[in-house]
Amino acid sequence: MKKVAVILSGSGVFDGAEVNEAVLTLLHIAKQGASYECFAPDIEQMHTINHLKGEESGDKRNVLEEAARITRGEVKPLTDLDSSEFDALILPGGFGVAKNFCDFAVKGADMKVNDQVLKVGKAFVETKKPAGYMCISPVLLPHIYGKGVKVTIGNDGEVASAINKMGGEHVNCGVRDIVVDDKHQLVTTPAYMLAENLPDAEEGISKLVEKVLYMAA
Repeated sequence: MKKVAVILSGSGVFDGAEVNEAVLTLLHIAKQGASYECFAPDIEQMHTINHLKGEESGDKRNVLEEAARITRGEVKPLTDLDSSEFDALILPGGFGVAKNFCDFAVKGADMKVNDQVLKVGKAFVETKKPAGYMCISPVLLPHIYGKGVKVTIGNDGEVASAINKMGGEHVNCGVRDIVVDDKHQLVTTPAYMLAENLPDAEEGISKLVEKVLYMAA
């Protein structure tokens, strides 16, 4: 049975992991007959957003503890992730990626990636194992894979321009499709960067999971 490491950036689209993307990812891994383990960095998130009002609440929350809300408590610190124990890596999106995994939300193309996230991402590159990144998470990829990596976040011009500036090669993509970089064994999909409903997000995520698992040796 193939085993996938899934990294979450908290819980909630505006300050953590996009919950629908996370659940759909886990669902489709299981439906493909594979297993998964979830991980999150044990760090304080950038800030907390009241998702009802769209305003900062002033609360301080922990990324690992918040991710546990999605996984029914089944999540480990990111420092425990050993790439040798997994066949593939998948990162759902949500603005927690741009706020907690890096500072793209503040600095754009001048962003830096969290050391733990960067180390894990590069470990899967070095061991030549496939990975899937969705929604906003492909902004991490020029830092993880280097110049020329092909990715998509859909068709947002500002984010695409930032990816290109960082050395990536952004490819415009429809919400229900994927972009495959065969050289890097990498799959990306827009998910809720473009999705207007669950079926939109589900189709692209399903294709991403299926392709990543197909690539896994």
